[in-house]
Order: sequence, then structure tokens, then C-alpha cells
Amino acid sequence: MAGTIDTSVPHSARIWNYWLGGKDNYEVDRIAGEQFLQIFPGMREGALASRAFLTRTIAWLAGEAGIRQFLDIGTGLPTADNTHEIAQRVAPESRVVYADNDPLVLAHARALLTSAPEGATDYVDADVRDPGAILAAAAATLDFARPIALNLSGIMGHVADDEQALAIVRHLLDALPPGSYLALNDGSNVHSAANQQAHQEYNESGALPYVQRSPEQIARFFDGLELIEPGLVSVSRWRPLGIREPAEVDGYGAVGRKP
Repeated sequence: MAGTIDTSVPHSARIWNYWLGGKDNYEVDRIAGEQFLQIFPGMREGALASRAFLTRTIAWLAGEAGIRQFLDIGTGLPTADNTHEIAQRVAPESRVVYADNDPLVLAHARALLTSAPEGATDYVDADVRDPGAILAAAAATLDFARPIALNLSGIMGHVADDEQALAIVRHLLDALPPGSYLALNDGSNVHSAANQQAHQEYNESGALPYVQRSPEQIARFFDGLELIEPGLVSVSRWRPLGIREPAEVDGYGAVGRKP
């Protein structure tokens, strides 16, 4: 598997890992990450806010919503508080399937993401553009007759065509039973011209492009779902843990329930 890891071009999962303070990245990723930050220094704050959104949503889903099954697509490199760790702290019997198509991500996941004995974790080598393959593989671990939380954190921006992205999410949601949830967040383009410029230069670097969407475009992923309060907001403002309302960042997300 290691032979298939391309270290000649930057990779979004490894750049993200660098912004989050991780060590699972290469020089090409660190250079690209620093070039991005020179144009838009707020990206590191946005990355941390996105990760915190994942932490809070998974904890809410496992806690208040009572979900015990999770399908996390676009896993990214393991860091502190991964999906199964958050869920299994609340409910050790939680079952989690991770899906990603990056060989470095999968190598680290299989080595580091070990389940609590009461629950289960599995790892699917598949691209989000092939939702059928993900669902088929996930069925070995998850019971599709019981509610599942689908987590899409920062991944749909890699599907540039809006209608294709919507169709992928709809395909995944159609396979889930009533009472399931979608937790989705993605990069937006409303708060900073520097952010837009940085993404444009990133997309010209040879890395897999990432398309920012407006909050209105992101909201379409939740069509037909019951949004959980506070609805679609900047990720920093989805049920923040502090007393003060945090500053908005260029990333929007929500949690929606399938009726």
C-alpha cells in the first residue's frame, strides 16, 4: 500500500493534518499548507473549528440522539478524538465504519483506530464518488435496518459539480432507515476574499481541487431532513461549549434527521 502514496504533490488530508498540528504529512504538504496560510492565516482556525464541530456533533448523536452506528466518509488522518473514540466514550457498543480512498489514511486508520471491545470499527477503501461500494462494504459492520449517523466532514467540496455532490448524498441517505442522521460541514466562501484567493491557488497546485460553497448551497444537502437546532450555521457556532458566542469561520455545517 505504501507504494501507492504519492508524495510529489500536496494532499488535502495531509495538509489538514498539518494545520491541526499533526505529524502525518510530508514536506510538500507543509509547503502547500504554509503557502495557503500566508494568504489566509485564518485557515488554521477554520480547520480547528471544523474538527471541533465533528467532536460536538458525534457526541450529541451518541448522547442525546441515542445513535449507535456511524458511517464516516472522508475520514482524514487519525488525530485526537476520532469518531469512534467520541461515540464509544458515550456508548461503548457503538459501531463505526470509516471510508476513505487515500492509502496513507487507511494505513494509519487500520493501525491506530481500534474499537472498544463492546463495539466495532471497520475501514472501507472507497471513493465518495462511488456511494454504492461504500454502502455495500459498510453493511458488513452496520445494520441498515437501524438508524445510522452519516458523517461527511469537509469532503463534499472535493466533488466540484453541485448536482453530482447532491446525488451522492441523496444516494447515501436513501439507503439509511428513518431516524438516521446526516452531519455535514464544508468550506464556505462568504467571510474572506483572502480565503477564496488561497483556495484558488491551492486548486492550481496540482492537489485534488476543493470547491467552496455558499451556505445556501450547503443547505441543499439537507433537503427533506429535519434540521436540529441551531440549524445550518458557521461550524464554530453549532452548539458551542463556551459561554461567549464564538466568531464565525468560513465553514458551515448542520445536523439533520431523516423522518
